[in-house]
Amino acid sequence: MLPALLVLLGCRADDAPSVVGLGASGATGGTGLAGPTGDTGDTGPFALEPAELADGEWLPGDEVGTNQLLLGINAFKMPMPGLSEENEALFYSGNSWFNQSWVAAPSSTATRDGLGPLFHASGCSGCHFQDGRGAPPEEGAVGPLGALLVRLSVPGGSGPEPDPVYGDQLADRAVPDIDPEIHAHIEWTPLSGAFVDGSPYELVQPTLVVDEAFYGPLPDDAMLSLRIAPQVIGLGLLEAIPATRLEALADPDDLDGDGISGTLQPSLDPRTGAPAFGRFGWKSEATTVEEQSAGAFLGDMGLTSWIHPSQTCTPSQVACNDAIDGGDPEVEDHVLERVVLYTRSLAVPARRDAGGEEVLLGKAVFAHLGCDACHVPSHETGPFPPQPELEGQTIWPYTDLLLHDMGPGLADGRPVGVADGQEWRTPPLWGLGLVPDVNGHSRYLHDGRARSLEEAILWHGGEAEAAKEAYRGAPVDQRDALLSFLEDL
Repeated sequence: MLPALLVLLGCRADDAPSVVGLGASGATGGTGLAGPTGDTGDTGPFALEPAELADGEWLPGDEVGTNQLLLGINAFKMPMPGLSEENEALFYSGNSWFNQSWVAAPSSTATRDGLGPLFHASGCSGCHFQDGRGAPPEEGAVGPLGALLVRLSVPGGSGPEPDPVYGDQLADRAVPDIDPEIHAHIEWTPLSGAFVDGSPYELVQPTLVVDEAFYGPLPDDAMLSLRIAPQVIGLGLLEAIPATRLEALADPDDLDGDGISGTLQPSLDPRTGAPAFGRFGWKSEATTVEEQSAGAFLGDMGLTSWIHPSQTCTPSQVACNDAIDGGDPEVEDHVLERVVLYTRSLAVPARRDAGGEEVLLGKAVFAHLGCDACHVPSHETGPFPPQPELEGQTIWPYTDLLLHDMGPGLADGRPVGVADGQEWRTPPLWGLGLVPDVNGHSRYLHDGRARSLEEAILWHGGEAEAAKEAYRGAPVDQRDALLSFLEDL
């Protein structure tokens, strides 16, 4: 149970979460849990987990990493309470660098210039507003794509490679006197479906429409991948999960025959050169928060760092190559270090009703449908020299950080490393239910196509096809309970 009631500071009055459910509910009643056809007789009655067993889940980032003070619109912006005094001071310095915009060079703001020449956002918070999740443009929206970016590859002799003219990410903005790479918009195609009980639903599928390509037409064989900015809470705790834990969860050949074959993304740690596994990014492209941050500085903002010391301008982009830079590198080492510490140290919000009967029923449905085969509930953090205060924590992110085949419906057709065009990293689910409060929308999945948590479930395929079909066949009260559980995460 929470050691104290949450102090709901900074919440808008109409957004403040109810505290009625705080405390153990004592729910132990039995119920019938439906099988894939919705027949509760298939599995018989079962006992809900006693509420007191969910006590640890009230604090999904454990004592060190859970925000117990602010919910509502401020739920994702708090530092982890277990930070050392020195790191807490650096956290607030990193917060400034994360939330303020960069400007084009030359500028009197010498430490913040060098934006672009081609870019997608002028600052980290441009995509991760309130440290939260971005949303895709609505139908008919004109202008930059906002928090939705576009990755790009073309077939090469030994696999996908950057396009020789446009590189590996399309920039829809540029500094003055330089053309961006594209102007584009999103078109949404409705897709109809129905639950087994006959209730209809509708999904929407995005298509990128390039209105203008400023450096020549995109190649016919271009592989384009839409990516939305996720919330950035709890990243340090995820980085502190031992690699041995991820190796133990991986089963690339499905040797246990359960239909789930999580795969690790092998890579190298850019700081040490040692073998490592990717665990950040939609296809596990980055091994550390530092690598992920430096990649965003370069790809999203056109800012160099020690990890990426060169701009991405291709030979065809003459004005980009001739532009004045903001230093060598543009993101100085101490700035990158503080942004990394900031994003490693954003606390995970406390659960609001982890012991509630409806939430516990939803948790049981979640496990029964097999969702926890990929969204593994809990891990222990291990030795973590960058921030020792994050070591030895029991955390509840609901992810295995592995790559899984999600089926053709979610495929982007763009391989990355060992991940093929249908494989995606399992995203952590903590904080999921507070996205509407923080960001004012309920858009989910890698490109924001899902307009609700239920739509996100219904898009699952591949290794998650059986779980999705079981959800379609479950009685409405069990579907509602599962959604209540997810909304409490």
